[in-house]
This record gives sequence, structure tokens and C-alpha cells, in this order.
Amino acid sequence: MRKIGIICKKGKEEPLRLLRALLPWLSDRGITAYVEAEAAKSLDIKGYERSELSSLVEMIIVLGGDGTMLSVARLVAQEDIPIFGVNLGGLGFITEVSKSEVFEALEKVLADEYFKEDRMMLFTRVISEGRPPSQFTALNDVVINKGALARIFDIEIFIEHKYVTTYKADGLIISTPTGSTAYSLSAGGPILYPTLNCIVITPICSHTLTNRPIVIEDSMLVEARVMPGNKAVCLTIDGQLGYTLRENDVVEVKRSGHVTRLLLPRQRDYFQILREKLKWGER
Repeated sequence: MRKIGIICKKGKEEPLRLLRALLPWLSDRGITAYVEAEAAKSLDIKGYERSELSSLVEMIIVLGGDGTMLSVARLVAQEDIPIFGVNLGGLGFITEVSKSEVFEALEKVLADEYFKEDRMMLFTRVISEGRPPSQFTALNDVVINKGALARIFDIEIFIEHKYVTTYKADGLIISTPTGSTAYSLSAGGPILYPTLNCIVITPICSHTLTNRPIVIEDSMLVEARVMPGNKAVCLTIDGQLGYTLRENDVVEVKRSGHVTRLLLPRQRDYFQILREKLKWGER
């Protein structure tokens, strides 16, 4: 790989410090680096808009946390661009390479000594009377909940066009296995191995205690309808993109035709990650 894009977490100095060391290191190895515009401006070098990077590079290095990775995953999904994530954030479930091992890990990537791990994504379409359909792609999850006021509302759910139930809840999370350790986990959802092919539906504080999370095949279509009388309901994509729903709007969610392709310098030990990130076994 001779053309590499670099995207940094915004508003933080640490990614810029690492970027300053990384640029000459890449140049010495004959690699052309394409740095996103905002980070490049801070270093007074030529930069490129995020939207054009995927047409210029063969892979992207992300210097940041899982939030930055989520935005980049949506950005490059349609182009099948692999992503190398360096954890400069908090938990780092997706960006698992630490800053201390960046250069060693990149040496392996440049020498083709790496593993590729594909993560399924979700395709979401909102069908709303009087408005053209809106479409989104998510790596972690699709969430339907209320706005400023925390009160329950009704969401009618269909799977493969078959009626399932009407949730009375604070909201609903539809997630990928990657997203199972995000919002879904905090709402009582199960942890799924990240390369599984399935979809998790997790109600948020359901009024009926027997409404538990459910795992379905990734080939299935989920339809969620906002029942009449419910206002100020929002759709959130990966916790980053928001869309206001109206009563009777239908949110369709299914597996995307695109994946997030992660580059890993070593075979993943996911259970070690769970022990480290979730403090399993500690007292």
C-alpha cells in the first residue's frame, strides 16, 4: 500500500503529536500520506477533505477513538477501503492498536503481515408520508428514542413483515454484533462476538419486563413504526447522526451490502479485550 489517508480525532492535541511523528516515518518508506484538511491545517501542510480521501487512498489510518472510527467506517464503506485504527480515546473496542505499538504494527501492515476482519453494517431507510425516503448506514447501531423529555412511547415492530409486538419503552436499539458492546450493552443487551452475522433488537427500559432483547438472522428485515400520538421521536445513527421522526413513520433496518474492513497486526483475542475493557474477573 503506497497511498494512505490519515484522519485524526478533532480538537485533540495527542493525535496531532502522533501525526507529526508518523508523516516522516511514512515518507521514509515511500508512502504518500493524504491528511484530512483540519489536521493538515494545524500542521500547515496540504490537506484533503474527508469526502475525497476514499478516492485517493488504498487504506486509512484513524488516530482517535471508537467515535472517530464509526464516522470513518460510514465514510468509506461503499469504497471497500480498509481501516487501521489507533486508540487515542477511551475504551477502544474497535481501535485496539495502542499508540506505543503504532510503528511496529504499521511495519507488519506494509509488509502484508496482517489480518483483515470484516464487520457487518446496517442499512436504514426511513419511510415518511410527504417526505422522500432518507437512507443511512451504521456500524454500531440504530436507535429510536424520545427527545428532551424522558417518557415512554409506543413502537410497533415487524420482522420479515410479520408483527412481533408493540414496545412501550423509552426507546429501541437495533445493533450489529460490533455495536453489542455499545449502547445495547448498557440497556441490558447481550455481548456478541463481533464477526457474527446477526442483528440485536434491545428495548430501552421497557414498560413490560418480559420484553427482552432478541437476536435475529442478519438476512431479516426489521420494521419499526412510530405509533400515532407519539411526538418528538428521534432516530440516531451510531450516536452521531440524528433524524426527527413523525408519527406513523416507518424505520426499515436490514444488513447493509457493505462492510467495515479492519486491518489488524495480529490475530484478535476478543476475550482478552473483554477482560481488559470491561474489567472481567477483577474485584
